Amino acid sequence: MTKSSKEPKSTREDGRPGQAESVVEVEFTLHDSKYPFVGASESEACRVELADMVPRPDGRYAEFFNVVGVAPDRIAGLGADYDTVEVSVLRESERGGLLEFLVSGDCPAFSLAERGALPREVVGVDGAGRIVAEIPPQHDPAAVVGTFLKENPDAELAAKREVDGVTPMFTRSAAPQLLETHLTDRQREVLQAAFEAGYYEWPRESTGKEVAEALGITSATFSEHIHAAERNLLTALLDGVR
Repeated sequence: MTKSSKEPKSTREDGRPGQAESVVEVEFTLHDSKYPFVGASESEACRVELADMVPRPDGRYAEFFNVVGVAPDRIAGLGADYDTVEVSVLRESERGGLLEFLVSGDCPAFSLAERGALPREVVGVDGAGRIVAEIPPQHDPAAVVGTFLKENPDAELAAKREVDGVTPMFTRSAAPQLLETHLTDRQREVLQAAFEAGYYEWPRESTGKEVAEALGITSATFSEHIHAAERNLLTALLDGVR
């Protein structure tokens, strides 16, 4: 997919696009079991780590978590204890698996995303949680951190530093092959339309309903295709890392 209006500002020596602009990176620690990734890691003595996070058309976020050291269905069963999260198992392995947390609130990563920050690392280990997020230049770091700490009084600011922006994980040559191999034609069309409309920008520039209308499809059909595309790409990514 190509988005001519938002080309990267620099290129690394390895040919991968980078960002010349620096961002503020913040790190928080959390210990309250009311947060699902913290509570699950405590009750099951395991590791729960965010693999990806994407917005949903209905205002919720899909957070994909890898779990290590526990059967994923045990984590999924804990979802019933939280009113604002739905948990489903996407893949199982010998040491754990991949789960989708569909959240609508009461989630620190959700809270940061809604304030314009980009969660880069969310991990819970034996009841101790850590979140690392980037705050883009167009947002005020002090305001983002202040609002987040007010909404999540258990959280503590562990670090605040200026860093280079995160580089995309795929090279330009690998991305087209990934899309061609793992997505249907319709999924690629919907995903590209959403990307070019700013659906994945932070904050979001277009809603799922607006993208669906531009494509001449219903919101439900858009949600179905975009959800399937995201799952397929995420599975391909994690299989490659594994």
